[in-house]
Amino acid sequence: MAKINMRTAWERQMLIRDKTRPTIHDYLPLIFEDFYELHGDRGVGDDGAILGGIGRLNGRPVTVIAEVKGRNIEENKASNFAMPHPEGYRKALRLAKQAEKFHRPVICFIDTPGAFCGVEAEKRGQGEAIARNLAEFMALKTPVVSVVLGEGGSGGALALGVCDALAMLENALYSVISPRGAASILWKDASLEQEACEVLHITAEDMVEFGVAEAIISESDTDAVNDLDKISENLKEYLVKTISEKCEKDIDLLLKERYTKFRKIGVFSEAR
Repeated sequence: MAKINMRTAWERQMLIRDKTRPTIHDYLPLIFEDFYELHGDRGVGDDGAILGGIGRLNGRPVTVIAEVKGRNIEENKASNFAMPHPEGYRKALRLAKQAEKFHRPVICFIDTPGAFCGVEAEKRGQGEAIARNLAEFMALKTPVVSVVLGEGGSGGALALGVCDALAMLENALYSVISPRGAASILWKDASLEQEACEVLHITAEDMVEFGVAEAIISESDTDAVNDLDKISENLKEYLVKTISEKCEKDIDLLLKERYTKFRKIGVFSEAR
């Protein structure tokens, strides 16, 4: 029987922000073979907040796109603290379209507090870049599977979250806005972020219940945290199984199911 995660949303928030938590750089060599990184959006430059390239998953060629978190100040500066610029999202889209051309499945790893909201990012079209990813990924004629590794914040996460199947690590969070941002807007007090974290309903269990995510990936067989080997093993098992299932489907059916998946999110009935 799978263990039940008793951590609160706030406890998970603290856990996924811990500097010892594994990042995509830890997972890559344990899940994929022959990974080769590709760079740049062919317009502005290469965004260190998004890593992309080609590798093999259990022998199958795949395109990997991932948001990058750092563990120290140097790594965080190189990845802009996991907050992508528009050129990062355009790089992701370039690699996704390349995968479509060569019939490779796309695997996205989400781990960001949100897209960078600086003036220069806005000048270069941050909103347009995210919106274009949403539209293009929805119609991408190849399987797309996304996994939330830690933080899944706002449009910065959703730009890599349009997919055929979304999974979350058991301690990951997926939210329309950061708890601090929600507290600032709703209550005009950023110090209430812990309360906001609980009322937003942003845990993996919440997302499966809401129909936003399809699967929760266990991080450990015990209460241990940051168990890299176990998480990597579980991640790989899920990805191999899910990619295989999606690749067997007719592409028109896959696109129809992808469309339906997102159309039903947020649907509710109102009692009179």
